[in-house]
Amino acid sequence: MRRFVVTTAAVAGGALALAAHAQQVPAVSTSPAGSGGANNAALAGALPEGPAPRLPDGTPDFSGVWVGGGPVGDISDGLLPGEEIVLLPAAEALMKSRLAADDPEARCLPTGVPRTAPYPWRVVQTPAYGKPTHLFFLFEGNIHSYRQIFMDGREHPDDLEATWYGHSVGHWEGDTLVIETVGFNDLFWFDFVGHPHTTELRTVERYTRTNAGTLENVTTVYDPGAYAKPFTIKFNATLRPGWELMEYICNENNQDVEHIRGPAGL
Repeated sequence: MRRFVVTTAAVAGGALALAAHAQQVPAVSTSPAGSGGANNAALAGALPEGPAPRLPDGTPDFSGVWVGGGPVGDISDGLLPGEEIVLLPAAEALMKSRLAADDPEARCLPTGVPRTAPYPWRVVQTPAYGKPTHLFFLFEGNIHSYRQIFMDGREHPDDLEATWYGHSVGHWEGDTLVIETVGFNDLFWFDFVGHPHTTELRTVERYTRTNAGTLENVTTVYDPGAYAKPFTIKFNATLRPGWELMEYICNENNQDVEHIRGPAGL
């Protein structure tokens, strides 16, 4: 049985599912949408030591259940040295107008990219005849959604329909998995404080398993519709050995979101 930290309001999910988590460890207070919960020290347990494992073909093995790896509370917390977020006037006005109760993640909708929910997620690598064709991210939080990354060398199609997670193609550069994603809708927020984006968004994620227990994610965000220049962030995900994804139905008894008041981030 894995241990888990319960977010206070359960805004990002149902009280019934969270009650099961609450029986395992004491609750830890976070913001209503769960910001910070996944990175709390109470999650720490016995982590594997040593170098990152590899698959039989020599490819780094990213499989397992992870927590963290992206922004939750404020995307600017992950800015690399020298990087800055420069919002265009219309995007800045939109961000200032946002209310906490309108956060799509708090209403059980997908987090998009590069945001993460404060719940575990699993990486699944799927070789076919010795060559990888897909890689999947399976998310416990919200709607049990997933991302599929095409690893077979295909290009992005020209007639993309805008979606929450976009269209992702990946390749290896040494031991780093590089994922380029386009074709996003403009509905999700980058974080709990409401950083916006447009359908011009393109992300390039670089995942490196720096050791057995850490998966580093360095993401560059390109969105000329909302930001004056690209910016790069870094977050680490932590492996949770022995954990499994639990059933978690966010829409089930999701009552607290109706009580959220105030600007985004409060």
